[in-house]
Amino acid sequence: MVVQQDRYGGGARAARALAVAGVIAVTAGCVGGDGPGGGGDGSGQRAVAAERPLDVLGQAADVLAEAGGAEARTSMETAAGGTRVTIRGQGTYDFRTQTGRIKVVLPPDAAGADDHRPITELLAPGALYMKNRGAGVPADKWVRIDTTALKDGNLVTGGVTDPMAAAELLRGADDVTYVGKSELAGVTVHHYRGVADLNRAARAASPQSRGALSAAAKGFSRDAVPFDAYLDEEGRLRKVRHRFSFASERSGGAGGPEGAEGAEVPEVSEVSVVSTLLLYGFGVPVTVTLPDEDDIYTGEIRQG
Repeated sequence: MVVQQDRYGGGARAARALAVAGVIAVTAGCVGGDGPGGGGDGSGQRAVAAERPLDVLGQAADVLAEAGGAEARTSMETAAGGTRVTIRGQGTYDFRTQTGRIKVVLPPDAAGADDHRPITELLAPGALYMKNRGAGVPADKWVRIDTTALKDGNLVTGGVTDPMAAAELLRGADDVTYVGKSELAGVTVHHYRGVADLNRAARAASPQSRGALSAAAKGFSRDAVPFDAYLDEEGRLRKVRHRFSFASERSGGAGGPEGAEGAEVPEVSEVSVVSTLLLYGFGVPVTVTLPDEDDIYTGEIRQG
């Protein structure tokens, strides 16, 4: 079945779609407690070595896959033209199967109302399922989106960066600085700052993530994605913040190559999206059941 869905002509329109849905940043370090083995004593565990930051970051996705399930809090914030819009999410994710369930909460007035139902998102390799999507979709139906067909590979479209994709992006890390040791929700973490290259990350990604990251590498106006990553003593990613940038064009005033009256001159502005992922409660069981075909909406989604 094919779902007729939004097709973004570029990163700018993807960011504007987020502005309609809403976007929010979470305060650094405000997460709940950890599951068993929280901080770890370092015995028989992977050491987070300051002298080899590229190796450590390049292995972050593999370490999470070994860890299995985790609880996740997500946040996204977009800013354009002096307007800041935000969205939050919370749920669980299984890094072995690369599937998860996140409940996305929109801020007041983000969807044109003071009170609206959260959006439930199911994440799976190559696909995003959304319930309570609105825009003419029946309340009991899911919308399925092929993330490999999105211009951003669903790094920002759904208001939640897929946790595995966020980790896989670190495979493209370059120009990394080891900031130092700190504490995050009672856990000792090692802070790294650098820039991830989308093309490099896509080439090094696991087969399940490669399609979406390859789409993002082609669709983003910039391949470079600045990040801050925090890994615990076992090499598990605890927090990562990515900063995505878009060149937004809109029609301007009169002008044109020859200054012809009535001609429109595109105005280019910068749109930034900051996506933050917090992971904790490692080892939590995660069960994700994808919708049946009969439960997937196949009609047209209204454009807002």
